[in-house]
Amino acid sequence: MESVNQLQRKLAEYTASLYNEKILDEQFIQLQQLQDENNPDFVVEVVSLFFEDSERLLNELAKALNQTNVDFKKLDANVHQLKGSSSSIGAQRVQRVCIAFRNYCDERNVEGCLQCLQQVKNEYTLVKNKLETLFKLEKQFVDAGGSFPVA
Repeated sequence: MESVNQLQRKLAEYTASLYNEKILDEQFIQLQQLQDENNPDFVVEVVSLFFEDSERLLNELAKALNQTNVDFKKLDANVHQLKGSSSSIGAQRVQRVCIAFRNYCDERNVEGCLQCLQQVKNEYTLVKNKLETLFKLEKQFVDAGGSFPVA
């Protein structure tokens, strides 16, 4: 079993990698700062809502792009919503793809939209897996006797 210090180091290194790889940005730090002892699961709850909302939006985007006549206005509204929610949790790579996606919506470019949909799905899956791993590491740290904030 790993010691608290080992888990703390592992958690710090993993967290740093999320910023170095530009998976997360400073918005995620701000989100973490809103969490306190009165609401210790705040970040997990907010991110879980992001996951639910994103999966719904990704399904809506796929359906919209499968239509014979693509409703670019509706498509853009869904991409805009995904961009906003990804921005609010600091998922910057998802947000960046959404910016390109919206440009293709403006151009009414179905092929570009389809490419961006695949990219946004890939980036979403990446951030989801990385955040789930982060939450598991945090839980291991706390279960071993560690506490937040980590100095």
